[in-house]
Amino acid sequence: MPSDDASAPPSARPPAPTGTPPTGYRVLLRNREFAGLYAGFTLTVAASTLSGFALGTLVDDRTGSPFLTAVSMYGATFATVLGALTLMSVADGKRPRRVLVTLQCVSLAGVAAQAVPGLPLAARFGLLLVLGFFQSLGTGARMGLLAEVVPASAYALARSLMNITSGGTAVLGFAVGALLLRHLNPHDVFVVAAVLTGLGLVAVATTVREYSTRPAGPGRPGPRPGPLSGLRRTWAANVELFSHPGRRALLLNLWVPNGLIVGCEALFISYDPEHAGILLAAGSAGMLLGDLTVGRLLTAGRRRRCAFALRLLLAVPYLLFAADPPTSVAAVAVFVAGAGFAATLPLQEQLLALTPDPVRGQVQGVESAGRMTWQGIGAALAGGVALHLGPGTTITALATLSVTVTVLSRPSVLRARSPQVTGRVGSERA
Repeated sequence: MPSDDASAPPSARPPAPTGTPPTGYRVLLRNREFAGLYAGFTLTVAASTLSGFALGTLVDDRTGSPFLTAVSMYGATFATVLGALTLMSVADGKRPRRVLVTLQCVSLAGVAAQAVPGLPLAARFGLLLVLGFFQSLGTGARMGLLAEVVPASAYALARSLMNITSGGTAVLGFAVGALLLRHLNPHDVFVVAAVLTGLGLVAVATTVREYSTRPAGPGRPGPRPGPLSGLRRTWAANVELFSHPGRRALLLNLWVPNGLIVGCEALFISYDPEHAGILLAAGSAGMLLGDLTVGRLLTAGRRRRCAFALRLLLAVPYLLFAADPPTSVAAVAVFVAGAGFAATLPLQEQLLALTPDPVRGQVQGVESAGRMTWQGIGAALAGGVALHLGPGTTITALATLSVTVTVLSRPSVLRARSPQVTGRVGSERA
């Protein structure tokens, strides 16, 4: 296991990587620490996909409620905002690796608890909220470490690879989940998810060194902050974050359109129980293709110029659900729309460029937590409306609202200027 050297003075700590950025994914993966973060992230996404699908299926079987089914799949995201508003400064603390490992241990315990047969639904939803809170802190710590273990010039490449992997893992997760649920019960699938979570924990703990993204001063580590100090630092950084109109506009576009379309996806089980796995996998496959194309083939400038069109692409295909299309047509529409999630990458790049270095982990954690929270809001909104309008009509209405938000907020996003970054995100095929 790597040594824990965060308490050493800055001059004694391993320096953050510098120099020429990697030219492709394979070169980036030769970085042992990034490979560990990447493996842990991949396994965590796989576990989350399987456990979410299993819980949604279990709740749908027990209740038949579109609202409860949608919330069960994305309910954990409601609690992520609590982490962003209270203790997200731990992402930029003195021991981010230790924080990440600890939070992954908590996730392992929570996923394992879901595997207990006969656990009441109220307890399952309570576990979702607890895990969502700690998941937001873990995301901030992971992204803060990512900014340490790769050069700044390779950050977009690393995020692109992680986004692509998230989409690809979700495709496999939903497909494998649908297959497993034909032969196993949801509790057995939770056991599989717990094993994957444990493997992700091991991958991070055995590869990543400790870094301090917020050194206390030259040659001295400074006192260890308590919870109240962490709360004050979190609030101070959040106030500064939201006081900047450019960052507010970027966060709005990173959060709301995504959340509304995730609300559409949360209705797939209620819309077509027999083919929900196909629709979910199609959306994840589209996201995979979009991230691969936008992250690998476009320059930073072209990515920014495509962001608006991609945001529209994210929602417009869902308007076809107004005509109650056959499964094959619906799957194609969902696949095409999934590519629109790639707009997240250029918006994240702009946000990072507008963010001071000492709070990068916290701001990225807030961005991720807000995006996930809006996914929960979208799922709850979709489930509630579907009780009265039906899944198909609700999907169309949420897509229309997403298009409206994208169009009305465009002038504010264009005014969110960030330093120009040239060059492609990698120049060779991985």
